[in-house]
Amino acid sequence: MFTREQFTSLAQKHMDMIFRLAYSYLRSREEADDVTQNVLLALWRTDKTFESGEHVRAWLIRVTVNECKKILRSPWRKRSEPLEDYENTLAFETDRDRDLYEAIMALDRKYRAVIVLYYYEGYSIAEIGHLLGIPDPTVGTRLARARERLKNMLTEAKSDE
Repeated sequence: MFTREQFTSLAQKHMDMIFRLAYSYLRSREEADDVTQNVLLALWRTDKTFESGEHVRAWLIRVTVNECKKILRSPWRKRSEPLEDYENTLAFETDRDRDLYEAIMALDRKYRAVIVLYYYEGYSIAEIGHLLGIPDPTVGTRLARARERLKNMLTEAKSDE
């Protein structure tokens, strides 16, 4: 069990990461907010002893993925909100950053998840495989395919300009 101060510190530190991962899975701001809340509630309630900050982070990612999968299996899951509604609330430093974000969000869920975990959260292929419960070679294949798709999308977008 955490003290209120420990929990608050962990929640503030990991909330954005949880939300980004949930949004990359669900493409719905409301559902990603719900997942973030559920994951933080699970953290508050857990009596698990964590070995390190990295162990907490890995546990949070695993719980986030599981919560997202639970929502995706739900028979009453509503359709995701239009991506543009959420994008309007985001601020990007450059148009290139916005184009990359839009291309990543256009990828299939399985590719978005590995891209977010690898490039934005800094996990290795082996760590991602463990977190998502898939073999390391599958992670590598998904990363390669995602990179290729991103390259094609961004090249096409640039040639259309």
